Amino acid sequence: MFPNHIRNLALLVSDEAAERRVKIVTAESCTGGLLAALFTDLVGSSKVFERGFVTYSNQSKAEVLGVAGDALADYGAVSEPVARLMAEGAMEASRANLAIAITGIAGPGGGTPMKPVGTVHIACARENKAMMHEMLSLGDIGRHKVRMETLVAALEMIRAQIN
Repeated sequence: MFPNHIRNLALLVSDEAAERRVKIVTAESCTGGLLAALFTDLVGSSKVFERGFVTYSNQSKAEVLGVAGDALADYGAVSEPVARLMAEGAMEASRANLAIAITGIAGPGGGTPMKPVGTVHIACARENKAMMHEMLSLGDIGRHKVRMETLVAALEMIRAQIN
């Protein structure tokens, strides 16, 4: 289901998380649960994967993760503030000690001149550490490629927060 390089990176992240007793929660929008699926595809993932939220709509981001409606209205769903609020909300709604949040525009449509297709925001929160954020500008490379490149960036961010 997943390319070998992504699966191998997920295995590495999972092993490192297990060694450090890190429990992970995902909050996904444009990846539609692919990161959660990737983790749960690994044998022994229950040691590190706590739960996942797929909050595709703005309403679900507000209801499930507590993302404030004014943040969604002021910045839009695809923004750094919303990604950060998604990560915070996922931490609060779970028993995990690391949260990864993804929101973006995978395409083929939905982009604007200010937020073109391929724009993705990833935020990663870990207890007692500063939250990390990265904005990806992948371009209109195709929905599948945007989602796969996002998984790689998210796994690398998780790894940085674990170590």
